[in-house]
Amino acid sequence: MILEPHQIELIGYAAAFLTTFAFIPQAVQSWRTRDLSGVSLGMYSLFTFGVGLWLVYGLIIEKWPLILANAITFALALSILVLKLRYPRK
Repeated sequence: MILEPHQIELIGYAAAFLTTFAFIPQAVQSWRTRDLSGVSLGMYSLFTFGVGLWLVYGLIIEKWPLILANAITFALALSILVLKLRYPRK
């Protein structure tokens, strides 16, 4: 299968959209309820750091699907991590 560069870019944007926006309901629920008892501090710390590295990687290689998706996901994950640290038990 041979794809044109713009087709590859569209796949990247579709993947970025789906994986980023799938994360939003969890973030909204966490903000509303402040109940993060089911959230692992260790996992969210690693996840947030990993997403931050993906963001840096996207910036280095200048790929907008990676940059946009990981900037949004990093902000959402970091906000949940901050809530977890601020409200350790409900």
